[in-house]
Amino acid sequence: MSSDFLEKLSECVEFGKINLASPYPPQMKGLPGADEITREALQAGVTPTEILNDALIVAMNKVGQKFSENKIFVPQMLLSAKAMSASMVHLKPYFASGAVQRRGIFIIGTVFGDLHDIGKNLFAMMVEGAGWEVIDLGIDVKTEKFVEAVERYPNAVVGISALLTTTMVNMKPVIEAVKSAVPGTKIIVGGAPLSAEFAVSIGADGYGKNPQEGIMLLDKISD
Repeated sequence: MSSDFLEKLSECVEFGKINLASPYPPQMKGLPGADEITREALQAGVTPTEILNDALIVAMNKVGQKFSENKIFVPQMLLSAKAMSASMVHLKPYFASGAVQRRGIFIIGTVFGDLHDIGKNLFAMMVEGAGWEVIDLGIDVKTEKFVEAVERYPNAVVGISALLTTTMVNMKPVIEAVKSAVPGTKIIVGGAPLSAEFAVSIGADGYGKNPQEGIMLLDKISD
């Protein structure tokens, strides 16, 4: 019984079927989506941990892989992330109670001077679907706000995003301030104009060129 729910939920997330009212994808129109199936699964006794590990994480791994192979693009990824988020709404009470263990805390924000958030939001949703608690600081995040967040969550991993060549240089003072405030903090960076070489030059612990790579990096440095 539980495998049926998990398979259906994984399919909903993979193909971006958010809820019953959602018209996308066309082949699933009129069928229940991630929202309804998650609620039904919990009522039927499927555990939140099973839903997270055997449906959401599995589906988002498939989505990330397809994106990295250019088989899908950002709009499809966003729909999958929204479907995953619709499921996560039902799981969050279990995270809050401690019934389901988070993999860790991930603080993310777009660096000061930069107002772009599509990539950041997409990655944040995928990281949450991978089992992390996400603290999203938003856009145009000043150095002090990153420092305050990491002092509040000293074991967190930090992610900094930038989409402009004019703002990517702002990452270095943020990294220096965060590592000074809480030594040993792991920081990953991402954004279109960045590179692995640039990440090394500013003192970051890693660079993810796409969401899938970023999540793999997050898992690696947090082990």
